[in-house]
Amino acid sequence: MHKFKKANFIVLTIVILTMLLSGCELESSENFQDNIGDLVVHYIDIGQGDSIFIQLPNGETSLIDGGPKANSNVVVNYLKEMKIEKVDYLIATHPHEDHIGGLPEVVKNFEIGKIYMPDKVANTAIFESLLKEIKAKDLKISVPSSGEYLIDTDDLKYQVLAPNGEKYENTNDYSIVSKITFKDNSFLFTGDAEKTSEKEMIGKGYDLTADVLKVGHHGSSTSTTEEFLLKVDPDYGVISLAKDNKYGHPHKEIIELLNKKGIDILRTDELGNIIIKSDGKDIEILNGYSKENSIKETVYEEENYIGNKNTKIYHSPDCGSLPKEENQIIFKSKEEAEKEGFKPHEKCIK
Repeated sequence: MHKFKKANFIVLTIVILTMLLSGCELESSENFQDNIGDLVVHYIDIGQGDSIFIQLPNGETSLIDGGPKANSNVVVNYLKEMKIEKVDYLIATHPHEDHIGGLPEVVKNFEIGKIYMPDKVANTAIFESLLKEIKAKDLKISVPSSGEYLIDTDDLKYQVLAPNGEKYENTNDYSIVSKITFKDNSFLFTGDAEKTSEKEMIGKGYDLTADVLKVGHHGSSTSTTEEFLLKVDPDYGVISLAKDNKYGHPHKEIIELLNKKGIDILRTDELGNIIIKSDGKDIEILNGYSKENSIKETVYEEENYIGNKNTKIYHSPDCGSLPKEENQIIFKSKEEAEKEGFKPHEKCIK
């Protein structure tokens, strides 16, 4: 081999080895560590639940929910891979397991700044586990008021918009709804807030407009009314959910409504982790999503039915009279429901 060829070969080998040994780190650094000054929102593919990690342009971080307990390692590993050491603003939107299940491990593994939770407790093991981890680190829980600003500067605002009441029949309506505005761009995070909470926010006269809406309650028909959607007027609607989930999410009425309004739908069950970046002027999707290739239509191959344990009535998943989640039982067919002694709801089952 000629000397110059041999030298080129050695250089090429070194370059390849360097890429193999450090490529992942470089990619991670480029995507996640070099964004100070930008707003980057990570809708983590957590399965059937919510978990949203936010890199704020001021260098701080926020985590909204932690997904279900079964996938708590997903959130922890996601943050560790990004070399995150501290979560400055931790928000548990409401005490349902698919939102707080992963938070005990988050509190255990990371330095935590402020913790925000609604004034709603749950008699569940996972809720008690979260309180235990918070107490172990001698942290305090703050109950935010609607309209309160977590951050309030000229270019960056982080505001709580709900809940606006003190007592709700449905735990979902206790959800902390928050909005981040960075210069000309804004993101709205709704938890599982349903129609009652949406109506209250509209009645309060809040500026609900946002470029990106985290669609409420995993795309359930119990949330995202047309009136609310008109107020938000988003370009993108992000839905966090698991593929083939037992609740039939997202419900077809919501998909049809989002399509009707010309809103681009981004779903974690189709795209995995969804990462959206804002420089304060433009929105950029970082995970390969393109408007031209977006999947707008949902094919409902199998329809589950949702029974009410108390009334012994079963409903279609898109019914407007679904029971609270804690009172639900899922059936794969009408025959299965009726075999268990449940009767069809007269309005939604034909």
